[in-house]
Amino acid sequence: MTSPRRQLKHLAPEPLWRAGRAGWILLKHTAAWPLATLHSWRRASIQRLDHLKDSQRGRRAFILGNGPSLARTDVGKLKNEITFGMNRVFLAFPAWGFSTDYFVCVNDLVIEQSAHEIAALQMPKFLSWRSRRFIKPDDHTIFLNSTYERPAFARDARGRLWEGATVTYVALQLAFHMGFDPVILVGVDHTFASRGQPNTTIVSLGEDVDHFDPGYFGRGFRWQLPDLEVSEQAYRMARKAFQEDGRRILDATVDGQLTVFPKVEYNSLF
Repeated sequence: MTSPRRQLKHLAPEPLWRAGRAGWILLKHTAAWPLATLHSWRRASIQRLDHLKDSQRGRRAFILGNGPSLARTDVGKLKNEITFGMNRVFLAFPAWGFSTDYFVCVNDLVIEQSAHEIAALQMPKFLSWRSRRFIKPDDHTIFLNSTYERPAFARDARGRLWEGATVTYVALQLAFHMGFDPVILVGVDHTFASRGQPNTTIVSLGEDVDHFDPGYFGRGFRWQLPDLEVSEQAYRMARKAFQEDGRRILDATVDGQLTVFPKVEYNSLF
């Protein structure tokens, strides 16, 4: 089985395109778009997503949230598992002694303020198309057509992906696209000490108590307050999509407050 880090090095030919009246047209997509209307970076990303489609069918994967519980989780057990990391998870890589296999980030503020660190990551990294303002793509970059509008669960990540008010939902859609089963959540605490109107942008005034590292959104970092209600709506859609495909999402978060997915004791998985 090709490792996640090498998958993007071996892109399949382009059986996705045929000639159309407006130029070449993408066939295996949730919408048929003339090739001429797509930016070259988007075309490359769609080709990479095509190569990843169902490439991990039947293998399990862990999606690592960034809640405080991650610091109380024996992450070392995941060294030889397939893992998705998100947002500023890279802060933990030196202490863990390994990095996640995939990286996902779609939040504009996180990308803008972490662009240098994200650009340096050397694993497949899934970023919002909006991030092109801050990050020049490399061989590891896959731009996603992610959006805040029209709630849906994308079973095919080559099309539009609703962000669902949490990057974890985007990671779940990518895991579905790639065929993983089961998908196991770790560090998705689904509770925050910070209070206020959801989606409001605030500036951190000190150490971060809502994530695994006090410097995660440290002093001076701009971030948006969570929208847990919309996130739960998204998670229910993810659960339904996985169930309809005969697959599972499990929640192994230590003391997590999310109740949408079946719970499983973390250490029992190994």
